[in-house]
Amino acid sequence: MSDERQQQPWWRTPIGLVACGFLIVAGFFLLTEHTAHVFGVLPWLLILACPLMHLFMHHGHRGGHGQAVQPRPDNEGEPGR
Repeated sequence: MSDERQQQPWWRTPIGLVACGFLIVAGFFLLTEHTAHVFGVLPWLLILACPLMHLFMHHGHRGGHGQAVQPRPDNEGEPGR
C-alpha cells in the first residue's frame, strides 16, 4: 500500500477557500456599487452577441454548401427490426 496522498483541487485548500470567498465578496460589492455601469453595457453586449452567435452556431452546417444531400444507408442488420 502506497502512502501517496491524492492531491486536492486548489479551491478546496485553505488558501483557495479564502480566495473564493474574497472573489465572491468583491464581485458583490463591484456589482452593487457599479450597477449603472453594468446596465449601461448590456445593450452593447446584446449587439456583440449577434455576430458571435452567428460564428459559433454555424458549426452544424459542416461547410457543405452546394453539395447534394447523401442518402443514409439502411440498417438492415440491426437487431429488433
